[in-house]
Amino acid sequence: MSNIWQGRLDGEEPLFHRIFQRAKEENNYDTISTNDFVLHGFAVDEGVRRNKGRLGAKDAPDVIRKNMSNFPVILPDFSLLDFGNITCDDGNLEYTQNTLAKNISKVLLKGGKSLVLGGGHEVTYAHYLGIKTAFPEQKIGIINIDAHFDNRQPENEIGVSSGTGFWQIAQEGEINSLHIGIQRNSNTLKLFDTAHQFGMKYILADELFFDNLPSIYQRIDDLVESVDFVYLTICMDVFNASIAPGVSASAYNGIFADAAFMHFYRHILKNNKLIALDVAEVNPVYDIQDRTARLAACLVNEWFMV
Repeated sequence: MSNIWQGRLDGEEPLFHRIFQRAKEENNYDTISTNDFVLHGFAVDEGVRRNKGRLGAKDAPDVIRKNMSNFPVILPDFSLLDFGNITCDDGNLEYTQNTLAKNISKVLLKGGKSLVLGGGHEVTYAHYLGIKTAFPEQKIGIINIDAHFDNRQPENEIGVSSGTGFWQIAQEGEINSLHIGIQRNSNTLKLFDTAHQFGMKYILADELFFDNLPSIYQRIDDLVESVDFVYLTICMDVFNASIAPGVSASAYNGIFADAAFMHFYRHILKNNKLIALDVAEVNPVYDIQDRTARLAACLVNEWFMV
């Protein structure tokens, strides 16, 4: 892993530091301190396979790490602990999700901030389960930046997948979620109906423009104010294929990481209730010049700067 965290070395003094100089490989959860960023790689795309998507997302965590390495450290007390990758070599996705959930719970109970690099969007249920395990009596709000609802009911012969995360979460009880970037041409009427039945709030991709920011802010704030903690999950297939070609299901009319997007995205990141974030569905097999991995790394780095 140490050969991944490399970058330009301008000096050893804190003013020169880049992320690779602060990233520490770790395996002991007792070393976590309050406000440490704690990273797990979810090197898994079994859920994508079950959901009939393009395979390759399991290779993304290390590629995203490499693209994170050279960003400058902005905050003097920044600390990043890297607990390596979780894999699913035997196809037992359910066990793998539970393994990640247990690790996430340890992180949060120590006061750390949980960061997961996917991997398929089956990471959503695992990450949520870890938060709920740590804080069973608290209300968890989920902001899902995604073209898809991911609320499919599992098929009997296939089981859970990258498309069932919010169905799984809904089975745990009340769901408190806001889905930003939903595409009408990426979700059947059944999935919209399921979203309404579960109480899943959403903002369509067509609504994401600069003049509409006050409304977007208000809908984000309404969710945040109604919960105790916030978990942000980003599926990279929400973005246009020109800036994110390397995903499991590309979207040629997806959104852009433009000024409007960055305004409401940073608005989410600045909220003190945000304790967990992940990026999913980066697929290096189909990426071009690491565009998608680089964008994912940039989105993660924004969290490091607030």
